[in-house]
Amino acid sequence: MTLPRLFALSLESRRNRPALEWAGETVTFGEIDARSNRLARELLRRGLAAGDRLAVYLPNRPEYIDLFIACTKIGVVFVPINVLYREREAGHILRDAAPRALVLDGSPPSTEPVPHWSVDDLTMSASTQPADALPTLTHGDHPACIIYTSGTTGLAKGAVLTHNNLAANAANIVTCWQITESDRHLLALPLFHVHGLGNGIHSWLATGGLLRLLPRFDHATAAAEFLDFAPTLFFGVPTMYVRMLEMPEDVARRIGRTARLFVSGSAPLASAVFAEFERRFGHRILERYGMSETLMLLGNPYAGERRPGTVGHPFPGVSVRIADRSGADVADGETGELLVRSPALCAGYWNRPDATAAAMRDGWFHTGDLGVRGEGGYVTLQGRAHELIISGGFNIYPREVEEVLAEHGDVAEVAVVGVADTLRGEVPVAFVVPHASSTMDGASLDAHCRERLASFKVPRHFVAVATLPRTALGKIQKGELLAAWNRESSR
Repeated sequence: MTLPRLFALSLESRRNRPALEWAGETVTFGEIDARSNRLARELLRRGLAAGDRLAVYLPNRPEYIDLFIACTKIGVVFVPINVLYREREAGHILRDAAPRALVLDGSPPSTEPVPHWSVDDLTMSASTQPADALPTLTHGDHPACIIYTSGTTGLAKGAVLTHNNLAANAANIVTCWQITESDRHLLALPLFHVHGLGNGIHSWLATGGLLRLLPRFDHATAAAEFLDFAPTLFFGVPTMYVRMLEMPEDVARRIGRTARLFVSGSAPLASAVFAEFERRFGHRILERYGMSETLMLLGNPYAGERRPGTVGHPFPGVSVRIADRSGADVADGETGELLVRSPALCAGYWNRPDATAAAMRDGWFHTGDLGVRGEGGYVTLQGRAHELIISGGFNIYPREVEEVLAEHGDVAEVAVVGVADTLRGEVPVAFVVPHASSTMDGASLDAHCRERLASFKVPRHFVAVATLPRTALGKIQKGELLAAWNRESSR
């Protein structure tokens, strides 16, 4: 299925329904359809054709959605760029994807010689184009977008996601999370990421509910947005839920009374946050797991036990193996790498046959994530394979240590990394963000860990930090923590 056919369920069948709220204004699905048709014609007038790439460097705004839909209608490949990226990161994407143009609303992020189109000028020019429907693609394996990975282990790679990939993902989450036209979506996730675009926007367009788009998640105004809009559905990342715990308890209860589902992804959710959120809001967060290359893979059940600290079971059509380094399946309860098959698995990495071949071996995509299958088939992630700490011959999974430390009353957030050690090869070090009302007591944290963990898993150092470095989607950048430790240690 192509995305225009999926989106037609709302853009055509629900033309007169309110669709999108932004900055106090509301537009219908029919108006979104017309705007995207005009933009599609304007892109064609400017020389774009099916298969060309169009890079977009924009914060959340309605034109982002219009432009994405327009590209799907004419087969132009959408290349979103993280608005936090600067010359090095953005320049790499522009060189790699070789787009015909870059759409932006301010200063260009790179000096690469790519034509720059102002989104406001583009929209103004498109307003004179006809709004009637265009002939659309009929080939679901056509690339819809290239999503660049976060590049935490090197230069970002572009995952080529097809129309079929994205449509299959939308069908899965709509079905499994029972999303309908009655839902009210509050979306604060950045649209340059598949969490906001592939989950948030696509599930909304497939079902026809009402969406309020926010420029970003702002903890200072979040409570007011929730109370004013009364969403039934919210997709967030762990850092958002941590900040929501700062809301007064009466506000949390009011938000919880009108909500139906809170979903968390893009980074691990601490069990302590899960429990406190349930106490305050009256909801058990549904944690799921996916990647830019695969979209959604596993999730806790909508109807059934949402088990804290786990990412649940595979979505329909998704197969998951947990394997050792030789590729052999490990027994339940043992840790190995997650290998997956999925209808939403990308077609490969753009211009990187080497990386595609390395990741897609023997019919399975190697995620690089470590996990263990527990009781009832629930999968728990243990971190990235390259983050595994081997200390004196023993394996230490940072996620396990982080979960224990997160249970300590003085710990707001924590990240554990392995640092070089002459005697043991590596030892764990914990970077801790204390609660605002607390001071970090290393001795107390050490005792807390020793009561709950084997001695070799206890961090050798506890480092107090004001914040943890994160990507735009809240994923902790452990490489930066390690680099800061190495710089400090070398002085």
